[in-house]
Amino acid sequence: MKIKIIFSCVFLLILSSCGAKKKVVNKKNPGVVIVEPAPIDLPSVNEVELTKKLNKNNPKLNKETLSYIRKYAPIAVKEMHEYKIPASITLAQGILESGKGKSELALKSNNHFGIKCHTAWKGERVYHDDDEKGECFRKYVYPETSYNDHSLFLTQRSRYAFLFNYNIKNYKKWAYGLRKAGYATDRKYPIKLIKIIKDYQLYEFDKIKKGNFVEGVKDLNEGEKLEKPIVIPKVKASYYMVKQGDTLYSISRKFNISVANLKAINNLEDNIISVGQKLLVKK
Repeated sequence: MKIKIIFSCVFLLILSSCGAKKKVVNKKNPGVVIVEPAPIDLPSVNEVELTKKLNKNNPKLNKETLSYIRKYAPIAVKEMHEYKIPASITLAQGILESGKGKSELALKSNNHFGIKCHTAWKGERVYHDDDEKGECFRKYVYPETSYNDHSLFLTQRSRYAFLFNYNIKNYKKWAYGLRKAGYATDRKYPIKLIKIIKDYQLYEFDKIKKGNFVEGVKDLNEGEKLEKPIVIPKVKASYYMVKQGDTLYSISRKFNISVANLKAINNLEDNIISVGQKLLVKK
């Protein structure tokens, strides 16, 4: 009986020690918070009309792809006007790489472009089998942030720089250029993108004029500026104590942070603050 009790204790100790080792994995995630502002409202880019027409002319087209286009086409157009990447290319990549938004990675991390962590990533992450087992991928609160990160991925890496010499409406050249720059290992990657663009007429979104779109964004959001995700270090977080006469606007100016992000990182639902209140601010 004593031997059984001793064996059980040893077994439990082994299990607890294993559990402790597993917790170490969390240390790979740096002590930071990436604040993702809630997505803004975007104007129509005729995505509903286009998908209805496509479905009527060819009922065999994939319904999930049509649904994806209706949901994400305005985001792709917004990214196009901001970063000069064809909306057709971005949208086709999103459809292909996220499995129309239904892939395991997209569902559990809102990562629609399979963007891996790399050394620069400071935010949340998930582990997923890809080229190798258990690879690290970026995790987002909103798919919109994934789209923005995809644009930054292309614009901030020198190997993609030559793409921006191409005409923004030349989606074929962009598709083959991505393969040339090493974006994908699949030799058929350009062909797959081009087929999606042609079948679903995504090139129509490359024709959306910037002026009308930007005005539509302003009208829908009462002139509010688009807020970018920001990184707040947990371990170096600093706080500001509200003084008499302070407003969120004056504090935001003092610490070079927008009012929207100041509210987001402090979980404020309105602009009301009180003297003596501690607010987390960006360094």
